[in-house]
Amino acid sequence: MSRTTPPRPLDVEAFFPELAEHRGTATRLHPRPGGPTAADSSVGGPLRWPADEPWPVCGEFHGVGEGRRPADVRRLRRLLSALGDRPRTERELVLIAELGRLHRMPDPLAPVPLIALAQLYRRDVPDLPPGPDGCDLLQVFWCPFETHGPGRYERELVLRWRRSAEVGRVLAAAPEPPVVGSEHLLPEPCVLHPQRVVVHQFAGLLPEGLCARLDAWDEANEAAARAAGTRPVDYQEDLSIPPGWRVGGFASWHATDPYPVDCPVCGTAMRLLLVIDSSEAGGGSWAPVEDRGGPVEWSSCPTWVQIGDLCELNVFDCPADPAHPPRWCIQ
Repeated sequence: MSRTTPPRPLDVEAFFPELAEHRGTATRLHPRPGGPTAADSSVGGPLRWPADEPWPVCGEFHGVGEGRRPADVRRLRRLLSALGDRPRTERELVLIAELGRLHRMPDPLAPVPLIALAQLYRRDVPDLPPGPDGCDLLQVFWCPFETHGPGRYERELVLRWRRSAEVGRVLAAAPEPPVVGSEHLLPEPCVLHPQRVVVHQFAGLLPEGLCARLDAWDEANEAAARAAGTRPVDYQEDLSIPPGWRVGGFASWHATDPYPVDCPVCGTAMRLLLVIDSSEAGGGSWAPVEDRGGPVEWSSCPTWVQIGDLCELNVFDCPADPAHPPRWCIQ
């Protein structure tokens, strides 16, 4: 089933015509559990990866390399989904504890296979820019651990561009790490329902006078809605940037003050490439039409990927040369 973002509650450019200069588009990916193939854009699905090409690995030091086995993580998810909210039997509690047990890497110094997080075909995602030398397929990986070296807590994120038509025999089964540092680094296979939407710049990056007028407008809307007992329309929540996984558009800077994100190689101002979000919650008016009135699965975490405390990871690339390394920030 496709996913459709409802029309915005109002046309904000009718109130603030100058916002037309700060308008853009983004493609909401709407990942939902499914059975994607290597020929599909997906989160957590199999990749169109050449069988004769080495799989990317992380060679950093991950401490003792302690974590949970991927097969145990997947089995526990299936078990908890089947059990629902009913009380657990003693046997089920023992099994849950066993599947949640931590294990150590056989060799903590050995390179660790990266996790295939997502792959995106340009044919499916309107706002995905072309890759270097006309590449049309983006593959995204990250390390199964967030700790790299003594006292260094950060993510290892890798982007690979390729021409999909040039991939011959596809790798039958991707290698997996023996353990993952957190279950939230292991995505569930999800099919995508890409949809392009109109977005507007984050309020804090708009011209100062326009931002002040929007703040006053939001306050007036809130007061009127409070008097009427209705939900107010808010620029940032309803008219600017949608929640959820998306490609392109504008970054939200709701957790920190905005700061420049420049290419570490050439110094070019980088563009927002991909947003990896913990959920599609956080903006009621953005809920897909098809999900309204039913289970609130849309607002949970169908990918099982969680960034920090339900945050989002903004991934930036270099518009001058997409082959330059990406940068990212958490919001």
